[in-house]
Amino acid sequence: MSTTPSARATSSDAGELPTLTATDLACRRGNRVLFRGVNLAVRPREATWLRGRNGRGKTSLLRLAAGLAVPDSGKILWGDKPVRAAADYAAQRVYVGHANALKEDLSVTESLTFLARMHGRPSDAPAIRAALERIGMGSRRDALVRTLSQGQRRRATLARLALEQRTSIWILDEPYDALDSDGVQAVNELLHEHLRRGGSVLLTSHLSPGDAAPTLAEFDLDPFA
Repeated sequence: MSTTPSARATSSDAGELPTLTATDLACRRGNRVLFRGVNLAVRPREATWLRGRNGRGKTSLLRLAAGLAVPDSGKILWGDKPVRAAADYAAQRVYVGHANALKEDLSVTESLTFLARMHGRPSDAPAIRAALERIGMGSRRDALVRTLSQGQRRRATLARLALEQRTSIWILDEPYDALDSDGVQAVNELLHEHLRRGGSVLLTSHLSPGDAAPTLAEFDLDPFA
């Protein structure tokens, strides 16, 4: 499936979150082309599930969308500006990679506080506590990260989403990885709330988000390899 950018995709109403658009996007790893000719639009109040077999470049596309890498060709725009040149993009973008960005020798609270401060999000004690409670990690807030299971680490990382109050775009690499059913439900509830306030989502997952997930438009990278 290819979503061709339209007039709606390159502009937004006053006060509405801009649309993220990729036009004729190509990405290369060494001498191998991962994908080419990708056209994609992620609009406010919409969530897109990026699909594809292993090695097709899903994580690479997410990094391009987050402005953390440069495409081999094509362009990625935030509204009408390249993502790497848009002054407000960093403040309106939440990127959660597949690796959990947690410090092993810090407590869960300390790690989340560090991430929140680094990304300019609320980092006061009540906000951090509420975010951890929301993601089901309240009882482990004082535990050292190195004592957590993989599922608990993922929850602690995803607590960043519970800190978000502003309208933004979420770019999420395997957000459901290692989560149990309660964790999946907590993430889906956060996604629903985010979309209702006008946010947008681009995610990849090898696991099904489940029936309680928001409506996800599927975009398959396999035909573009």
